[in-house]
Amino acid sequence: MNWTQLKWRIKFYSQYFPFTVNTFLCTIAIWGGYKVLYRPVPKDEPAPFLPFILLMGKVILWFLVVTIGLSVLSTFFSWLYYIWLKKNKHNILQVEFKTETKKGRTNKLYLNTMLEGAFRPILGFVKGRLFYDDNIMTDRFSLLSNKRKPNSILPFAISGSSRINLPDIKEYGLKGGFIYFQDMLHLFSLAVSQPISGQFYQPPVLEEEEDRSVFPKKTLTTDVRIEQLRRVEGEYLNYKDFEAGDDVRRIVWKVYAKNRELVVRVPEMYEPYASHLFFYASFHVALKKNLLTDGYLKEMLNYYKNNIWTVYDTLAKKEWQLRYVPDQTFNISEQLSEDEKDMRIISNSSWQTEKSINQYFNHKQGTVLCISSLTDIGELKDLLDQCDASTVVYFVKLSRVFKHFVAWNWLKRLILLPPEDRLSKLRSKWVFSPLRFQIQKREKEIENILNKSTVTSAIL
Repeated sequence: MNWTQLKWRIKFYSQYFPFTVNTFLCTIAIWGGYKVLYRPVPKDEPAPFLPFILLMGKVILWFLVVTIGLSVLSTFFSWLYYIWLKKNKHNILQVEFKTETKKGRTNKLYLNTMLEGAFRPILGFVKGRLFYDDNIMTDRFSLLSNKRKPNSILPFAISGSSRINLPDIKEYGLKGGFIYFQDMLHLFSLAVSQPISGQFYQPPVLEEEEDRSVFPKKTLTTDVRIEQLRRVEGEYLNYKDFEAGDDVRRIVWKVYAKNRELVVRVPEMYEPYASHLFFYASFHVALKKNLLTDGYLKEMLNYYKNNIWTVYDTLAKKEWQLRYVPDQTFNISEQLSEDEKDMRIISNSSWQTEKSINQYFNHKQGTVLCISSLTDIGELKDLLDQCDASTVVYFVKLSRVFKHFVAWNWLKRLILLPPEDRLSKLRSKWVFSPLRFQIQKREKEIENILNKSTVTSAIL
């Protein structure tokens, strides 16, 4: 057993420890109140209102003791009853993850929970927590609402809805969880383990929009008419078999000399129809392995996904039917809508080194391409040479995720507040990171290539 496994076991079994800091503080407070209220009253020169004050103090003390004791006893009873339910009726915590869009822009992940058959202690609480992936635990969430059947006043379950904020935009795997029964003052926290499993994902959020005029290159239907005429290529490399009525001047004699087949060149044609907007976003990485720091890459990936989803949302508002072409393969439920599928694919995507940008992007049908600061410069230049102004390239500068006021960040860390999350820690180290100089150099080169090319570009 290594140190990581040992730490996890200690953390796991410590959840069963029933006492809290409040247990110690409340015991001292009750003991102190008892000592003060029940000490002998001095007979010499007694205060006229002292007996009345002591009497009122004793009433309040015993009222608190009885109320707290009732809450503690009901907590133990609720805990024991749920253990019986779990053992005999197999009632466990039911969880459902739901993504909600707030103000039309921000996707937020909510956890809806329900515990059937259980009930809350008197003046007490029922809370839960989940652990996922490499045994990482979420914050505790509450189950505060009673669920009742129609035409019934008795609750059959307790439920709750909580906002879940996770560090990375990706798919997570549930490994289990705990349910805690707590009294009114959190003197006791009685835990019951939950055998929960499943998958859920943190969705991307929208950044500031950067819109560009786009026109589809692919026609699957003739329902949508476009302002620009779109060039249509002919069959088999712009050749087709010779037919009666074809112009003999368009016969390709080189092909006839080689294969004894009469083929003619198809003249360049234009049609005013296009139906689908094909959207590409490359996650290809072309950096030296010694510069690929895990923490920086995770934050860059989150920032890149947010910007990809922002571009996707902007394109989805246009009149064309949007088709997102991923550079990775995932098994996504067919029951989801196209937007939900694409959101999940973007969330689950990760940096990859297998499929380069030239292998991925089809310049003949692709209209929009998203690239990052980790894109290979040589391959990008070769690709842009094949594209024209109808191709829109969104360049996401990953260094912007670490942009901050250095002096203010250090002041907060050293004097005012400790760093709140991984991003805050990385921002303070970014100034001296070797990756920073490599990324910024590459970003300047990519900007120069985009400016010299004929494509329409936007920097995010």
